Amino acid sequence: MTEQARIIGAPIDYGANRRGVDMGPSAVRYAGLAEQLEDAGVACSDFGDVTAPPAETQDADKRVPEEGNAKFVEEIEAVSHQLAEEVEATIAEGATPLVVGGDHSVAIGSLRGAAADADIGTVWFDAHADLNAPSTSPSGNVHGMPLAAALGHRDFAGVDWATAPRLNPENVVWVGLRSVDDQEAADVRDSAGTAFTMSDIDEHGIDEITERAMQIASDGVDGVHVSLDLDWLDPNEAPGVGTPVRGGVTYREAHRAMEIVAEHDREHDSLRSMEAVEVNPILDEHNETAHLATELAASALGKRILGRD
Repeated sequence: MTEQARIIGAPIDYGANRRGVDMGPSAVRYAGLAEQLEDAGVACSDFGDVTAPPAETQDADKRVPEEGNAKFVEEIEAVSHQLAEEVEATIAEGATPLVVGGDHSVAIGSLRGAAADADIGTVWFDAHADLNAPSTSPSGNVHGMPLAAALGHRDFAGVDWATAPRLNPENVVWVGLRSVDDQEAADVRDSAGTAFTMSDIDEHGIDEITERAMQIASDGVDGVHVSLDLDWLDPNEAPGVGTPVRGGVTYREAHRAMEIVAEHDREHDSLRSMEAVEVNPILDEHNETAHLATELAASALGKRILGRD
């Protein structure tokens, strides 16, 4: 059960196609993340932000892959190294890393750090599968590739800085998919992971799907990395995201899912690390999405309506 957490900011928009998500960590902190965690009974420290020069000062095509298209590869590698080191160090000190993005490419570093000395699974709460590679990506935006990178999938095979060698493919679980490219969908079906779409949530309910996801992700490994993309929620609930897709989970469903993450952690000591990503304050309304991110992170780390158990 999470007793200590460390906030790690990753203020980058290298992997996205719309500027502004680099201000996500500031918006989430301003929305009261530390206070929410403390209300949950979690001792909270803040590492600050990793170093990430603004995208406008960098060359997106400074280093390009041999095949396909991927932007800001050199910059994303630099941030991934920093995040991996800090996530690994945080876990070694007995705290739970809470990485705050930034776009979803930050997960490359989070997963590598979480898997540095342990076998892990992951639950991917997202509208998108993030299993594209440079050779299959329609856009070249790396925020659609972090899970492919961590798994060494396709073009990422042998790319040491991007892969998380102890992330077990059988322990990868997607929850809430509803916008997946054709080739990516085929790769998800062919993978060893488990995919639950929004239709599965509609049919079976958020409780059953999240419980099954945590069971699968944690089976036979040392811990679970939870990746929360705010575009998992319906845009009516979370307007401040770069790639909104209608038909997502509701406010209450999202909270219930995070509460189940915390319940599983309390019973099985399963939560190893977490990230909350894709909050874009430029696109937000009254910092609503940032406030939602703080609430959901607190629920995942143990906050309850009547106080922590």
